[in-house]
Amino acid sequence: MQKALFIGGTGTISMAITRAVAGDPEWELFLINRGSRSDEVPENVNIINADMEDADAVEELLDGMRFDCVCDFIGFTPDQVERDYRLFRGRCSQYMYISSASAYNKPCRNHIITEGTALANPFWEYSRNKIYCESFLMDKYEKEGFPVTIIRPSHTYDERSIPLGVHGKCGSWQVIKRMLSGKPVIVQGDGTSLWTMTFNEDFAKGFTGLMGNPHAIGESFQITSDETLTWNQIYEAIADALGVDFIPYYVSSEFLASVSDYDYYGSLLGDKANSVIFDNTKIKQAVPGFKCTVRFDQGVRRAIDYCLSHPECQIADPEFDEFCDRVIDALEEAKDRLR
Repeated sequence: MQKALFIGGTGTISMAITRAVAGDPEWELFLINRGSRSDEVPENVNIINADMEDADAVEELLDGMRFDCVCDFIGFTPDQVERDYRLFRGRCSQYMYISSASAYNKPCRNHIITEGTALANPFWEYSRNKIYCESFLMDKYEKEGFPVTIIRPSHTYDERSIPLGVHGKCGSWQVIKRMLSGKPVIVQGDGTSLWTMTFNEDFAKGFTGLMGNPHAIGESFQITSDETLTWNQIYEAIADALGVDFIPYYVSSEFLASVSDYDYYGSLLGDKANSVIFDNTKIKQAVPGFKCTVRFDQGVRRAIDYCLSHPECQIADPEFDEFCDRVIDALEEAKDRLR
């Protein structure tokens, strides 16, 4: 039996992978976790309660243990990845790092994205950190043989989150509330740019196929759905699932970034405002039979049903609601002045 260690393992992307690996008799799974969502983790998963920021304590807990696969789902900054390298060199046969498709060159030089697309994002520090982490790990692979595999997810969601382009600091619920109340919702640009949404259970199929896969060492892979949608189609699918009309209010990404404290400069100009289509040829070659089967209209209906039936997902955000109203009122006033 092979042993896997997940750092995190209970988030939007990773929970589906945790469940899939826990159900595979060929793997024994360990999670380093501070207790988040531990009640949802399958019973046969070994929980190591620890804080990865305390590297000395983690090293002591892992003393004498070796893993066939280690994956860090919560490595966002260079110091975290450098810490992982020190902890796991010589202790694992594969180290899988979750990077981000937002690391690809922005603005896009080509809307077709492959693993060979250049990495550069002047708009978003989050993405630049991911790029540095990738560079550090690949340098260790090339010079020392550190067995890294890079994974670049795009917009991946689960049943607990309704994916949107423009929302506040508390998540998507306030946008859903606006839709249910018949209020207009802000959509970046004119809603016609292209985007890809991937349900986490589909993402897990590709990811688990790379675990322990010798062809994945020293390689990078993007794992996304092949379904490409416009943002108008995305919002329309959400409105249909809610049983309401889609009332968009289109605002340029540049304007949103310039008038708010929200990180729209990074999340929109550095990511969601760009039209992209992902070429998944490489993951399909490495994992024969990989295919995403959850259409967005199906997945988002599951997410909406879950959120509507779980009050803890309904986090009000009056500050964002007021921001939307102020933006719309200001732009309508500007229109009146120019008429």
